[in-house]
Amino acid sequence: MTDFSLPEWPYAYSGPSGTGNIKTEPEDFVVEEILSFEAEGNGEHVFLHIEKIGENTEYIARLLARHAGVRQRDIGYAGLKDRHGRTRQWFSVWLPGKLDPDWSALETDNLKILQSLRHPRKLKRGVLAGNRFSLRIRNWQGDRELSDRQLQQIKNQGFPNYFGEQRFGHQGRNIDKALAMFGGVRVKPEQRSIYLSAARSYLFNLMLAERVQQQTWLRVLPGDVCKLQGSNSQFVAETPDQILQQRMASGDIHATAALWGKGLNPAGAKVAFLENAIVADQPALAAGLLKAGLELDRRALRVLPENLNWQWTDDSLQVDFSLPAGSYATALLRELIRTAI
Repeated sequence: MTDFSLPEWPYAYSGPSGTGNIKTEPEDFVVEEILSFEAEGNGEHVFLHIEKIGENTEYIARLLARHAGVRQRDIGYAGLKDRHGRTRQWFSVWLPGKLDPDWSALETDNLKILQSLRHPRKLKRGVLAGNRFSLRIRNWQGDRELSDRQLQQIKNQGFPNYFGEQRFGHQGRNIDKALAMFGGVRVKPEQRSIYLSAARSYLFNLMLAERVQQQTWLRVLPGDVCKLQGSNSQFVAETPDQILQQRMASGDIHATAALWGKGLNPAGAKVAFLENAIVADQPALAAGLLKAGLELDRRALRVLPENLNWQWTDDSLQVDFSLPAGSYATALLRELIRTAI
């Protein structure tokens, strides 16, 4: 086991302007899933919209399976949610030719069934459009004017699309475990997926950190692979011109970095050199990902929060916004405050 520790990723807007506490109460961290489609109202799968406090996604999935008398694999969900805070999440239960059990029997002070609908297909991972957040930072202390400026910059320009610390496990231990796995230690299939994701996310964060450090994360460089806002469509900017830079500034396109894996890296020129240098400096992680057979992909360097609003009270800051699936609220918060999350 190596002595691995996560670095402090570079900040985009001069670093945190205050300190505070989050998740003091469940209502301080409210998250609601936004599905990319609507349930049709009929079919073999029951879609349940559940509000939960103090329980993680997998526990609720097991609870639903027991209550409905089905196998664990007959339960679907679109994403994992932290047990801390108040979360509203969708689950599906496969009940072909069966009536619904009494879902209300599951309700407690910490679990509420908000809605029940039928749909022809199972709810699968990755079908979220995004998540809606309502966060309260208590005991806030710092430079309020600077925080206002930083929030306005984030609203106008976005923030670095870092993977959050929770992706890497406590004190970054998932990277240690990924390296051990690549070295031959056998792990369970579900653990393998977690460690592969952590390794790939770490390489991405290193690439993004370099762009933030160079102050080029909001510019299109020669060879950048650009993604359209709200789409997976992408193109290579061989020789960026003023029009591309204006599209970047307006939020129409985003530069990307590699999610490492096998296959040809479409980036060219300066961008490919930067990414290859970072990969070369992490040979064990890069080789392990290639051997595992993951396909190379791209991820936007920045994320634009939607409907970002904030307000101050005497000793707290309330921040509300929506993010696309796969982006982290903690990556936004870290630009504003230092706190134990």
